[in-house]
Amino acid sequence: MKKYLLVLPLLLFHYLGVAQDKNFYIFLCFGQSNMEGNPKFEAQDTLPNERFRVLQAVDCPERQRVKNVWYTAVPPLCRCNTGLSPADYFGRTMLAHLPAKVRIGIINVSVAGSKIEIFDKDHHQVYLETAPEWMKKMAAEYNGNPYARLVELAKLAQNAGVIKGVLLHQGESNPNDSLWTRKVKGVYNNLMADLKLKPKAVPLLAGEVVNADQNGLCAGMNKIIATLPEAIPTAHIISSAGCTCGKDRLHFTAEGCRKLGTRYGIKMLELLGYKVANAE
Repeated sequence: MKKYLLVLPLLLFHYLGVAQDKNFYIFLCFGQSNMEGNPKFEAQDTLPNERFRVLQAVDCPERQRVKNVWYTAVPPLCRCNTGLSPADYFGRTMLAHLPAKVRIGIINVSVAGSKIEIFDKDHHQVYLETAPEWMKKMAAEYNGNPYARLVELAKLAQNAGVIKGVLLHQGESNPNDSLWTRKVKGVYNNLMADLKLKPKAVPLLAGEVVNADQNGLCAGMNKIIATLPEAIPTAHIISSAGCTCGKDRLHFTAEGCRKLGTRYGIKMLELLGYKVANAE
């Protein structure tokens, strides 16, 4: 009887599809509106690839999605009514150059308009107390704690695959914040500790905000973003040069988002040891 009691949990573990697959690469994505997905996605963005997966962060009954469940990754990858995210073309670029046995999984917990402080493990509530009501409603979809929701999903994902990297796009709401790199380091270090990850094996890819060559409203923030590797040795900056934006000069167009996401993918492929030429 004892033998069967020991075997039963193992059978259930495999039956439920949560046996860890080392060829299932998981990436954690967080930030504000550009990472969340601002531009409307188009038909070309919704072509399914069964090797590209997303772990649903919130319930979306209108899309027949339930939180904590893996789905084929088609936009929106964040919440129910968000748009095209760099994470979309990050994943598609990765799969175009990785062996067929490899799958990509995305977890995207982002909040439009938010400062990096919303992901502060210990002080996010202080920030949210003075946040506008529309932002509080977004955060409420993550139980009022986006960081905790990201960690909760990441721990669930670790049963299925291996976390290989962290993608960040944030900064428009922290313009000229000389402490931004320190704040990002705090979030990253907490993720590494809470998920028992080694920084050298889990790089941080941080994208620039809309570039000066597009007359970006917050382009000056890119000078601060450029110094992130000084605070986090495993950080890499993704250029937004040439990535088109909308009239608000804050949000990338769908075309600009695709280009930026592709660049995230190229950098991650390089870090994994793959040489990619003319991928954009």
